[in-house]
Amino acid sequence: MKSLCIKINNNSIIKYLLNRFSLLELDNLYISSNSFKIYDNVIVHYSGSNINLFYDYVCIILTDMILKFYEPVVLKKELNNDFFYFSCAEKDRIIELCDSENYMESEFFRNKYLSIYNSLFKYLKEHHSIVLNGFFNFRLKEYKQLLDYILNTCINRYLIEREYFEFINILRLYINSNISKVSNINLVYFNDKIVLLDDQKKIIDSKSTQSFNAKFLSDITFSDNDYVLNYLLNALPAHLTIHFPITGAEDDFINTLKLIFEDRVTICNSCDICSIYKNINTDIKT
Repeated sequence: MKSLCIKINNNSIIKYLLNRFSLLELDNLYISSNSFKIYDNVIVHYSGSNINLFYDYVCIILTDMILKFYEPVVLKKELNNDFFYFSCAEKDRIIELCDSENYMESEFFRNKYLSIYNSLFKYLKEHHSIVLNGFFNFRLKEYKQLLDYILNTCINRYLIEREYFEFINILRLYINSNISKVSNINLVYFNDKIVLLDDQKKIIDSKSTQSFNAKFLSDITFSDNDYVLNYLLNALPAHLTIHFPITGAEDDFINTLKLIFEDRVTICNSCDICSIYKNINTDIKT
């Protein structure tokens, strides 16, 4: 028989562990709990023969518990101590970005999960009891280093995100404080390219010397998206109709345009312009 005593003084964690162990489909498994002066103990007995499977289940449950209960506390504590200059809303957003890494396909998640799991497996092979607070504080050095790296990575992402929205707000303020020069521009997303059309459905060359004014561009090498955005910011259309001849074509650039031009934007996928470019796309494929 293998027995394990899990020591903790947190009622929420105890309820979580008892619930998780009770759901295990493992024969010859017995769970109990006892309260003592310092710790409440969750005691797990296993009298079966598949010891490695028993340890695997226990390590999975304890790893999930650490990620659920301990990690948020550590992240918030580190943010408050080392990055106190962020506002509460900014800290909440950084935590959200860290949480976004907690899905199985994330390399960050896999690395930190395995780090905790492997540390637990090695420890439980050699010990019959575990004090969760002590284990977390003194046995998870690699995991904490990974968590620090993830936190700093997400802080950098947040700073980039903040700069992006500051950029959006500046452009939005510029648009709203100037008079529109044209009533409408049609933007067609077609075969991963952008086609600009005027009200007469004539193609606009955003790179032509007449339409190009690079005051909104700062890079030496301009992409097609840069030229299009620069043209729109110079033309200041009162209305921007974005056509999707093929559904599912929205991307980061289109989302940026929607943020900048806000209620000036209309999305279309069923007008005559959409039909023309949809037919062109069909002809190209055939």
